[in-house]
Amino acid sequence: MKKTILYLVLVAMLATILSACGGEKLECTDELGCVEIAEGDPIMLASSLVISGPNTQLGLDSQWGVEIAIKYANEDGGVLGHTIELQAEDDGCNAEGGQASAQKVVSNPDIVALIGTSCSGAGVPASEIISEAGYVMVSPSNTAPVLTDSATHGAGYLRTAHNDKVQGRAMAEFAYNELGLRTAAAIHDGDPYTEGLASVFRAAFEELGGEVVAFEAVTPDATDLTPVLTTIAAAGPPEFLYYPVFIELGANITKQSQEVDGLNNVVLAAADGVQSPDFIAAAGDAAEGMYASGPDLGFGNDLYKKFLATYKEDYGTEPTAPFHAHAYDATSIILAAIEKVAVQGDDGSLMIGRQALREALFATSNFAGVTGTLTCDANGDCADPQITVNEVQNGEFVPIWP
Repeated sequence: MKKTILYLVLVAMLATILSACGGEKLECTDELGCVEIAEGDPIMLASSLVISGPNTQLGLDSQWGVEIAIKYANEDGGVLGHTIELQAEDDGCNAEGGQASAQKVVSNPDIVALIGTSCSGAGVPASEIISEAGYVMVSPSNTAPVLTDSATHGAGYLRTAHNDKVQGRAMAEFAYNELGLRTAAAIHDGDPYTEGLASVFRAAFEELGGEVVAFEAVTPDATDLTPVLTTIAAAGPPEFLYYPVFIELGANITKQSQEVDGLNNVVLAAADGVQSPDFIAAAGDAAEGMYASGPDLGFGNDLYKKFLATYKEDYGTEPTAPFHAHAYDATSIILAAIEKVAVQGDDGSLMIGRQALREALFATSNFAGVTGTLTCDANGDCADPQITVNEVQNGEFVPIWP
């Protein structure tokens, strides 16, 4: 009995000593595993955005939105006393880049979450890899419907960008109701974003009573569009030509459509994939008067005013694409979810459960973001979707509708 009592006393003394030396070690009980962050170490996030090639301005615009959100968080003391750091990867705006960047992210057990991708074509493979590995990603600019379709949605995927089910219908309503046009054609390049958006436009335009006389596919790197444009002209010609593609291809279609008989007076329209000064420079005068659908950036709240001032001061330019605020919000909801689920040790260390983080993100409700009030549904759509149509006027995208 005396030995038992002595043993219990020694155990109690040892527990006291361990507690004085920093407390019990945190244990992970999360079914998907945990990220352990030691005292004084940063919380690591990653981004996968298009930061090279012809669509660089689209990705950099989002990259800077992520960096500004991290800057503000660190100025406020970080999350639970830990600063935030970012590992930036390039999604290449294609499937290969999305796959490579996602594999790089999941190979690093210190990365808590991913902000990305820029392009839906990169997002499809990235979402599969991220989800299978138990990680989580929030995209600021993937808009393809397939990514949040209940049949194809990855368990770790969310987005703060709108769903193109909204954008495609908006452009169809603009063409049919506002411009009074009754025939249209569409071009896509096979990417989930471009094909998905063109398909939604076609379905909505026909539902309204219009006719889509041609629905054509080209390769993303096509430079001579004369054959497909000639085919479209022969099919109608249409009154309206919608090509929701990216910068380089969009510029080629814009310029070459003016050189094809029958398309000289067609109304040209693209989408948010071309909303960049690089597109205006590449398309030149041929872009003047054309339309482009995309997110409505007329937020007008105090946070956005502060954000824009920081953006201009830190990067020396006006925003170069439409998704900078969505990237800020994507980062912000991740940081809020981390703060909600992280377990803090006596020594300041953190244990972040990956399943707990997923659940917290999907539970996001009435979050006051730059882009509006964000509430995430079961398939990862979190946006407060507001779409506008811009007209190119004097070399700038000017919102005109609604």
